Amino acid sequence: MRIRVLYFAAVRELVALDEESLDLPEEVTTVGAFYTYIAQKHPELAGRLAHVRVARNEVFATARESIAPGDVLALIPPVSGGA
Repeated sequence: MRIRVLYFAAVRELVALDEESLDLPEEVTTVGAFYTYIAQKHPELAGRLAHVRVARNEVFATARESIAPGDVLALIPPVSGGA
């Protein structure tokens, strides 16, 4: 299944990509399985994904949510700031 992945902020810096299209292995059917897959594909993310949220089609997703062909998954790290 082909999906699009968007990388934001510190995650984008770690993988050196803004986005990419991926053909997921057939066993990667949920957001939770995607976390495992993307940590293997981009080892620089391993150990950091516990604090990264995934949005599926612009809505924050849970680990149990299914992924469908054509979905857009965004990896969004925590953001801090202030004035």
